[in-house]
Amino acid sequence: MNEIRIEGKIYDPSGFISPFHRQLNLFLEEWFSQSPTLRLRTSGSTGTPKEITVRKEQMLQSAKITCGFFGLKKNDKALLCLPLEYIAGKMMVVRALYAGLDLYPVEPDGHPLARTDVPFDFAAMAPLQVYNSLQVKEEKRRLSRIGRLIIGGGAIDETLEKELKEFPNAVYSTYGMTETLSHIALRRISGAGAGRYYTPFPSVSLTLSEDGRLIADAPLVADKPLVTNDIAELLPDGTFRIIGRIDNVINSGGIKVQIEEVEQVLRPHIAGNFAITSIPHPKLGEAIVLLTEQPIDPVALENAIKRLLPRHQQPMLIHTAGAIPQTGNGKTDRAATKQLAGKINLPSSRYIR
Repeated sequence: MNEIRIEGKIYDPSGFISPFHRQLNLFLEEWFSQSPTLRLRTSGSTGTPKEITVRKEQMLQSAKITCGFFGLKKNDKALLCLPLEYIAGKMMVVRALYAGLDLYPVEPDGHPLARTDVPFDFAAMAPLQVYNSLQVKEEKRRLSRIGRLIIGGGAIDETLEKELKEFPNAVYSTYGMTETLSHIALRRISGAGAGRYYTPFPSVSLTLSEDGRLIADAPLVADKPLVTNDIAELLPDGTFRIIGRIDNVINSGGIKVQIEEVEQVLRPHIAGNFAITSIPHPKLGEAIVLLTEQPIDPVALENAIKRLLPRHQQPMLIHTAGAIPQTGNGKTDRAATKQLAGKINLPSSRYIR
């Protein structure tokens, strides 16, 4: 476990020439240092990113669980195409170290399969990377050849999931966070085993708090149970689905609206990136706002909103924002999005109720 293979060769830092390779080199230097701990940075999707300290042994336990579940073995080819600033990218490296995988670093961008035709045995990708790959025939073919593909870091919409369901390879959606050192539960997307609910690893116990938040007890990777910010439905057999984040609730007229539920309904009907957020309202407390990056047909969208959403979930106004704020790992920055909505020029927005 003191060496790692990069693209078929024993790791040699002198051969690291691209910025992403240099980032990998820095992480490996930190990993092989004498310190038993590492500092990790959370994504900051709902607020200011924070740093936490974890033990390397815990990261190895996480890698052991994942590699065991997928049957990964020495010299299997693994794609690294996620930023190394965050846990998802770091854990791909640790899995390679643990299982002796042959790691292929590809600069993280929207088309990670555009420049490589390697038949990977294992890869982790963000939803946007998968979506983009599906739009290009050759990249889609390469995506379908990945033996085990895990997707995390953001929501997978129904259209994307429907296309992946017919893939011949094993495709999974993951559930986890920085504090749990990557995923602690998986949901099959492709093939006969596809379903709506996540299954936690055997070493993970789940319960719900009084306000419906998921509590994860994962002793192999975390020192104490974690009360998440995720509102969940937990079934008696231990499987679960995520409804949304507790801090993504809009209280409009005394009715609580879950942002993710509204976005999920609207996603197939809006081209490009968008976000649901809110602004203060003298009567309702909060008014629901739909921000889009691209200009849209306002009449068609308004008709779709009124057809698909109950009145209490319908945005009060629609505004083309130009760009939806993102965190470093591609998630919607909810705090920045709300600040953006507070600055919009209301006369330039379209009121729909």
